[in-house]
Amino acid sequence: MAASALRIALNPYSNDVVAPRPAYSSSTVKIATFSDSSNRTPLFSSSTLSNCENSNHANRFSPVRVSRSSRVSGSDLHTFDVVIVGAGIIGLTIARQFLLRSNLSVALVDAAVPCAGATGAGQGYIWRVHKTPDSEKWELAMRSHQLWEALAESIQNQGMDPLLALGWKKTGSMLVGRTAQECSLLMRQVKQLADAGLGAEFLSRDDLLSEEPALKLGEECGAAFMPDDCQLDARCAVAFIEKANRSFEAEGRYAEFYYEPVTSLLRNESSGEVEGVQTSKNTLHCEKAVVVAAGCWSGSLMHDLIKNSEIELDLPVKPRKGHLLVLENFNSLNLNHGLMEVGYVNHESAVLSSTTSDSRTGYDDTASISMTATMDMSGRLVLGSSRQLVGFNTDISESIIHRIWERAREFFPVLKEVSLKDLNKSREVRVGLRPYSKLPGGKPVIGPVPGLSKMLLAAGHEGEGLSLALGTAEMVFNMVLENPQIVNPAPFSL
Repeated sequence: MAASALRIALNPYSNDVVAPRPAYSSSTVKIATFSDSSNRTPLFSSSTLSNCENSNHANRFSPVRVSRSSRVSGSDLHTFDVVIVGAGIIGLTIARQFLLRSNLSVALVDAAVPCAGATGAGQGYIWRVHKTPDSEKWELAMRSHQLWEALAESIQNQGMDPLLALGWKKTGSMLVGRTAQECSLLMRQVKQLADAGLGAEFLSRDDLLSEEPALKLGEECGAAFMPDDCQLDARCAVAFIEKANRSFEAEGRYAEFYYEPVTSLLRNESSGEVEGVQTSKNTLHCEKAVVVAAGCWSGSLMHDLIKNSEIELDLPVKPRKGHLLVLENFNSLNLNHGLMEVGYVNHESAVLSSTTSDSRTGYDDTASISMTATMDMSGRLVLGSSRQLVGFNTDISESIIHRIWERAREFFPVLKEVSLKDLNKSREVRVGLRPYSKLPGGKPVIGPVPGLSKMLLAAGHEGEGLSLALGTAEMVFNMVLENPQIVNPAPFSL
């Protein structure tokens, strides 16, 4: 595919495909991340990747570098307009926004490679059925969803298949309740979503079982249903966006510095203005901005970068560990939609506990388990999910996998006929560290760093990195270029 065609497909603003302006994310595999960022390594096996993932997987380990004469050729000193620290879905889409919507040059820096962290370990849904219309994240979530839909439509208009390009599929989403009390909550949720203009509906027991016959939940069950919701494959989406970003390398506008942890911040001695970053191998100067989008490492990274300065900053972003169980060629259960139990909403907001935390680490090792289930683009069954505050630990816990399996069995009795031990050869376990934000409502931090001119943050999206990515990228882009904002950024500032 020609680079120009790929760029058009990636630009949701092309061909007038513009989302309307609103009012104002055969083995056991660990997708892991490490507190020692210099040793972070992607641990997924290429044998477990789908076709779209394999197509770009090998190239991802050889970062592209600029060669235009305005850069310092053959040197470890480089100058860009924007330097982005973090190559997860947030960092990649911010880079994409600058490349597509401006003439600025971009450097993308990471201690590992894309999909080595939370992005590669995620479930891939961008569902809206569990979101709250009156929350401070609502407008950002809706804007991001509009942009994802516009991107998928643009890909289709260019004669490509969004399923193959992004893993994009219309699954619909359900928030499932098992009791009359839970169904009462779901009815209120449906009303809120409908009042906000979304096509939500409440499904009674018979309607729910008609949509998902495998569910067996008793006489009082029901669900909030969003039939138009979609999901994507995070690794496919990353590969597609990364390939498009790399098409700007020939112009000297884009370079990747992977396996290069940032070691220090470059500041002007007299003004204190941020001038760039030092990595383990290169000096990267910026003309416009440095954007830190390093996921769950953003807090510890910022602490290290400013520890010897006069700046005081407590970035409330911590790692929150999660497990997913992925089953290949599993024919015992087929799903028509993406599902999560109503308790998932409270599961998302689980916080640190002073009564159960480890006195040495300050973290709570009690895992919150909530049922989520979907079929991915390759027909694999994806079951979740867990949330656990255990620092940067990424060890696979078989007890957590067992609890996820047992929780799923409560909703799908057909699973009781299958032993989890018999699935060891066809399972994949994903472990990732979500960037958990301690701000009210779990809001991400998006905006300038107080006291550090030309430095911005985009972190703390927790399990919503995919669903909030495109809106976050647009917001950061508009901040750097001082453009009018489409979504009010005030709720996300420090």
